[in-house]
Amino acid sequence: MSPLTIYKDNYSDATVISNCFIDEYMKDANDAQLKIYFYLIRMMSANLPTSISDIADKFNLTERDVIRALKYWEEKKLLLLDYNENNHVSGIHIQDLDKMPRGEIVSLPRKMVQDPARSEKPAANVKDSEKKALEKPKYTPSQLRALKDDDVFSEIIFVAEQYLEKTLSTSEINSIVFFYDTLGFSQELIDYLIEYCVGHGHKSMHYIEKVAMNWAEEGVATVRQAKLRSNKYDKLVYGVMKALGKNSAPTQTEADFITRWNKEYGFDKELILAACEKAVLAVDKNRFQYTDGILNKWLKAGVHNKTQAAAFDQSFKQSKAVSAKTSGQFQDFKQNTYDYASLEQEILSN
Repeated sequence: MSPLTIYKDNYSDATVISNCFIDEYMKDANDAQLKIYFYLIRMMSANLPTSISDIADKFNLTERDVIRALKYWEEKKLLLLDYNENNHVSGIHIQDLDKMPRGEIVSLPRKMVQDPARSEKPAANVKDSEKKALEKPKYTPSQLRALKDDDVFSEIIFVAEQYLEKTLSTSEINSIVFFYDTLGFSQELIDYLIEYCVGHGHKSMHYIEKVAMNWAEEGVATVRQAKLRSNKYDKLVYGVMKALGKNSAPTQTEADFITRWNKEYGFDKELILAACEKAVLAVDKNRFQYTDGILNKWLKAGVHNKTQAAAFDQSFKQSKAVSAKTSGQFQDFKQNTYDYASLEQEILSN
């Protein structure tokens, strides 16, 4: 791609990041968006040229990731983008933050002509601190057909069908559009999302949507971030979820429980699953808390394997039985039995 022209547009002292940016904008941006914004200011201050491909190479991103980040800052009114006759970004105007009203985020009209099948919403940037539901738009069949003419999106659909081993329904394609258009996931991130879910035995698009929403809420924007996150959700996590009758993606609280059992308590998968089985037999709700109680007792008793756990449980049952017998000892005396009819006759005869 051709070099970009970055215009200063009266931006004062551009080598310094303004307090306005730190106070109002930095907290909501992801790593890629911040890196690209800082890099643009650096290049502008040195009057050095750059390009979409150069930025992508420098930060190990895709060109689509760079474009999405630029559009994100354009939506925040920190940049204005110029486009050439082929609708490629040709120039970037970095705005003067000192002249912008604080706390006010205004969407700017795009100079780029967009495909009518694409939503005009900016890529989602949902944080844990402000989890707001993103409504999945409903696209008409004609809009979906038009979107499938997009080479990138067509490739996403093709890869998804290979992983899921079937032709996607209209509803499933609509979900892919949701990841791509509303959540702002890149092609690489969507590919990894589906690969990740299928690899854990889940081909349901409803399940894949839940994982995608979890990622969006946690600010996952790249494959690398997704992989770092997924390290916490290994086979142990999904084994526990299945053992406790959970079919959904693990929440952070549930993952924290499992991490505690394995890392802090030091229990292996076999012993954790044994505790899960006991919890399922005992309760229908709050199974994570019940399992935690079992494992906590085993931890205090020095239990390290299933044999020791069985011995401890047996000892515990016997202890309870003895306690119950002791507390009910006055009920164990033999009760005298009387023939009340004979007693009545005896009394009347006297």
